[in-house]
Amino acid sequence: MKYISGILVTLFMALISFQISSLPFCKTYQLSPLVICIVLGMLIGNLLHQYIPESCMHGIRFSQQKLLRLGVILYGFFITFQQIAAVGMTGLLTDVLIISTTFVGGTFIGIRLLGLDKETAMLTAVGSSICGAAAILGTEPVVKSKSHQTAIAVATVVIFGTLGMFLYPFIFHIFNITADTMGIYTGATIHEVAQVVAAGNAMGSEIGATSVIVKLTRVMMLAPFLIILSFYLNRSTKESTGHQAKIVIPWFAILFVAAAGINSAQLLPQALVNSLSQASVLFLSMAMGALGIETNIGKIRGVGLKPIILAGVLWIWLLIGGYGMTMAAQQLLN
Repeated sequence: MKYISGILVTLFMALISFQISSLPFCKTYQLSPLVICIVLGMLIGNLLHQYIPESCMHGIRFSQQKLLRLGVILYGFFITFQQIAAVGMTGLLTDVLIISTTFVGGTFIGIRLLGLDKETAMLTAVGSSICGAAAILGTEPVVKSKSHQTAIAVATVVIFGTLGMFLYPFIFHIFNITADTMGIYTGATIHEVAQVVAAGNAMGSEIGATSVIVKLTRVMMLAPFLIILSFYLNRSTKESTGHQAKIVIPWFAILFVAAAGINSAQLLPQALVNSLSQASVLFLSMAMGALGIETNIGKIRGVGLKPIILAGVLWIWLLIGGYGMTMAAQQLLN
């Protein structure tokens, strides 16, 4: 019973965010309920925090932790293995190259060159590497970040992903890139799924279809990425402290793949799959709202411009290096 009041608070915020996201302005700029809900949560958490009863905090933290994992699991119902096979090895190789170079390079630049803490650097890098806010939320339990670190990472990838959403159609027309190349390039380098949908369809249905499939393949890689990252962080802890830390296997990531497998085999009625997909967005929105409530603007301000600089550097890398990797993968496999 102690969780109910807080869960209802985040549910109410999520439902409001769904309504706001359906407004023409939000539809035009592909502002998802996840983004709207974290902003709403930050406003409530910083302006009205004194009016939130302490009894609600149990449910709010439950939404931020448990419902987050459930949302990631159900996110698998957006994906099928058939979609991944449809783009072939070129799209898969491009995704692997983009994810590995962007995450490793971003983490190095963030920690070694910009002096960011490990958690903020990793979260910002994974948001740019895989699938924006959803990847950041999925990685949060593995790196054990604080609320304000997660919020900073989400904010930066939303900013630069939105810029990319508007810029890519201009790149397509100015440089006269082929539809096949542009579809893979768009799906492999733009941050959020919604942003890929908007940018891809603005360039034509063929590019739109290819870019979404490549993007969903990139999303699928979140699961193996989290498992590898968990083992890496465990090894780093052992080397630095001399003690064997407990390996945290992100079971929700494995269940995420299982959900995609169920969807691929068409074991469930399509109506139920659609409902589960919508539930995923609802739970992730609730988690974002809870995250926003627990995010203190003072802590974000204290970090300064470094996370934005890191996200900007990674965005430029995705624009330039991402295109180069797309071309390299095509030449290697075609």
